[in-house]
Amino acid sequence: MFIDETTLKIESGNGGNGLVAFRHEKYMEKGGPSGGNGGNGGSIIFIARTNENTLLPLRYKKKISAENGENGKIKNMTGRSGEDTIINVPVGTQIFNNKTGELIADLVNADEERIILKGGRGGRGNAMFANSRNKAPKFAEPGESGKELEIRLELKVLADAGLVGFPSVGKSTIISVISECKPKIAAYHFTTLQPNLGMVLVPDDRSFVCADLPGLIEGASNGLGLGFQFLKHVERTKVIIHVLDGSKEEGGLFKDYESIRNELKLYDENIMKKSELIVINKLDSEYFNKNTNEFILEYKNKYEEEPNLVKISAMNKIGLNELIYKVADLIDLENEKIITPESNNKVVEYTFNPIKDKGFEVSKDYDEMVYVVSGPRIDELLRTFNENSQESVLRFAKTLKKMGVEDELKNLGCQNGDLVRIGTIQFEFND
Repeated sequence: MFIDETTLKIESGNGGNGLVAFRHEKYMEKGGPSGGNGGNGGSIIFIARTNENTLLPLRYKKKISAENGENGKIKNMTGRSGEDTIINVPVGTQIFNNKTGELIADLVNADEERIILKGGRGGRGNAMFANSRNKAPKFAEPGESGKELEIRLELKVLADAGLVGFPSVGKSTIISVISECKPKIAAYHFTTLQPNLGMVLVPDDRSFVCADLPGLIEGASNGLGLGFQFLKHVERTKVIIHVLDGSKEEGGLFKDYESIRNELKLYDENIMKKSELIVINKLDSEYFNKNTNEFILEYKNKYEEEPNLVKISAMNKIGLNELIYKVADLIDLENEKIITPESNNKVVEYTFNPIKDKGFEVSKDYDEMVYVVSGPRIDELLRTFNENSQESVLRFAKTLKKMGVEDELKNLGCQNGDLVRIGTIQFEFND
């Protein structure tokens, strides 16, 4: 089954907590602090793979998490870091922040990597805080929490050329005879329900990837028929091949051509800037010459130039070499316009900032007449707060002041003697 869009929740691993420990070994009367650092949490990494062609494996997954880092150990030993979670996706996959719509990554190159969520940093053990003024610190640092994000994955087929046209004009037959791709072919509308890719070999040793894209109907740009499921794949192609049915008894090929162009323009005007080739199929049919002559006349009347046109019979394999050469030439012209980036496969880390504010909030509970301090950064501090350790209490208070909690309390009207609650801790405010 071809799936080209899905949503998913991802979560990187928490960093392990630093450890408070002291050496207690024979013949070492004053061993000093020996608490090790916590290990780093695992990251969520996406990699584009050429052997993947659908997002189906991710469709039924609700959440993917990376491994947490282990806490620090005695004897200055660092906890084991959590394993990264690798998610393989097809080349051409785009990753969006599902809440904001922000494009996070566009994986258009084989083996391209993106670190979408970095794992939490491991906390430092008490051995790291020893100095000449405090040779035996009794506190350690908590590990940094992992990050959560809801993402939307969207696959846009990567092809050099795309076959477009109304249903049953012969697109699937064309790709089956010019490449090794063998799509399902039948005489009814919407036979093609998913893009089919085929590698086309040109006799002069050139090659290109061609896509047989699902059939359009009028109103597709507004979501009718296959709608956006089709149109988003056209954005990736360098050359658009308009396929028309030359066997129609009622004619109207130019109207069909204009209808397709109109749907493309309504979806994205930039598509109209792409190179195009017009292919009139079913050359051996009764009405072919009449339809083709009418099309050329109407085209010249409107655009005042000759159409870039190829006449073929896909079923009987007539005119295919001319078609292949013309498409390859157009692709070469498009490639000359593209400026190649300095590095396509550089591993890039997404800068994730789920909380753009200070990371805490201060409110007043008027029922209990107490000021309440809460938030993710406060939760981080509370994880390793030890109220029985004077050093831990002093460090906690100093960190709160540095974060701006004291100033926020004052701005809200908190005065000396007022009650403040942080987690399960309650105390009197003293400026």
